Amino acid sequence: MRDLVDAGSFPDEDADEESIERTQHLLERVAAPVTDEEARALAMIFGPDNCYGMSWTLLHLIETAPGAHTAHYPTHPKNLWRDLLNNRVATEK
Repeated sequence: MRDLVDAGSFPDEDADEESIERTQHLLERVAAPVTDEEARALAMIFGPDNCYGMSWTLLHLIETAPGAHTAHYPTHPKNLWRDLLNNRVATEK
């Protein structure tokens, strides 16, 4: 999990194949469920787009945290994924 977070934001879909594959490999190594602290850290690495479906995988991984259904994730004007997480929490209340 730490390696994925340390790698930084997901690349966009225009990135080179090596960057996409490295991100996929790191993501696949993270075991669910994650802790609330891990979920908050993971929420910070969404990239600008879907990253070939990996952003959805990351979102679902974050939602395995015990407090995911009541959490609030920091928003960012250029990152709709965190907004989506917060909207999913809001609709469950």
